[in-house]
Amino acid sequence: MESWDEVRTAYQVARIGTVSGAAEVLGVHHATVIRHIDALEARLGAKLFQRHPRGYTATEAGQELLKVARATEDQFAHLAARISGTTTEISGELVVTSIPGLSELVTPALVRLQGEYPGLRVRYISDPRLFRLEYGEAHVAIRAGGRPQDPDNVVQPFCIRSVALYASPDYVAAHGLPQDETDLGRHRFVGPADPESRAPFHRWLAERVPDEAITFRTNEANVAADAIRAGAALGFLPAMQKRAAEGLVVAMPGRPEWETPLWLVTHVDLHRTPRIQLFLKAVKEDAKRCGMD
Repeated sequence: MESWDEVRTAYQVARIGTVSGAAEVLGVHHATVIRHIDALEARLGAKLFQRHPRGYTATEAGQELLKVARATEDQFAHLAARISGTTTEISGELVVTSIPGLSELVTPALVRLQGEYPGLRVRYISDPRLFRLEYGEAHVAIRAGGRPQDPDNVVQPFCIRSVALYASPDYVAAHGLPQDETDLGRHRFVGPADPESRAPFHRWLAERVPDEAITFRTNEANVAADAIRAGAALGFLPAMQKRAAEGLVVAMPGRPEWETPLWLVTHVDLHRTPRIQLFLKAVKEDAKRCGMD
C-alpha cells in the first residue's frame, strides 16, 4: 500500500461512520477525507463504502480493510509507546472475546482494570465463533477445547470449565430427578442451539437421550440459566456461574468427562502490550480465587 494515510482515513470513516467525524479525529479538512477515500477505492478497484444521507457504511470490502487497519494501527500505537518510553500508560481499547457463560469470571477483571485506568475502554464480546486476532477483531480470546494451534498466537492455559446438571425445585416437584443414566430419557433438557455442539457435556447428553428430549435450545448462557430456573427442563451450568445456580438443585454432579479446558489466546505482535498483560494477570488471579485453575 503506497499511502498509510489513505488507509488510516478509511479506517476512521468506517469506525465513525461520517466524513466530518473522521476529519475531526484526523485533524484534516473533510475534502481531504473524501479525496483519500476516492483514491483508495480507485487503487483497490472496489467500493469500500455505501454513501447515504446519514453517512458512510462499510461494504464487505470495507469491513475487510477495517480489520487490517485496526490491527495495524494498534501495532503502530504499541510501537510508538515503546519508542517514547510511555508503555506504562494504560489507555485505548481492550477487546476481549470468550465463549458464552464466562461473564462472571471475565467482567469483574475488566471493570476492576477500568477503575484503575480510566483511559481504558473495554469491549467484551461473548460469542462461540472464533475471532481472528490477526485482523484485530479481538486482543484476547478465551477459547475452549483442544489447545489452539495457530503459530502466530500466544496460547496460555487458563482454567478448566466444569459443569453440573441442574434442576429447579419446581421441576423436581413435577418430574423428580433422574436416578441414573438409564432414567434420563424420561426427562426434558435445555440444550445448545446448534445440535452439533462440541461441548463435551452436550455430546454426552446427545448420546444418551433422543433429540426430542432436548425441548429448549439456546445459544445464550443466561437464557439457558433462566430456562432452568423457570422449571422448563434440566440443564448444564458451569461451576463459575455461581449466581445462576443459586436456589437450584444438583440433578447430577460434575464429571471429568464433562470438563473443558480453557485457553487464553493473544496475537504474538500484541501479546506484550501493557493493557493486554494487565488483563491476563487480572483474569488469571480471579480464576485462582474461584478455584478454577
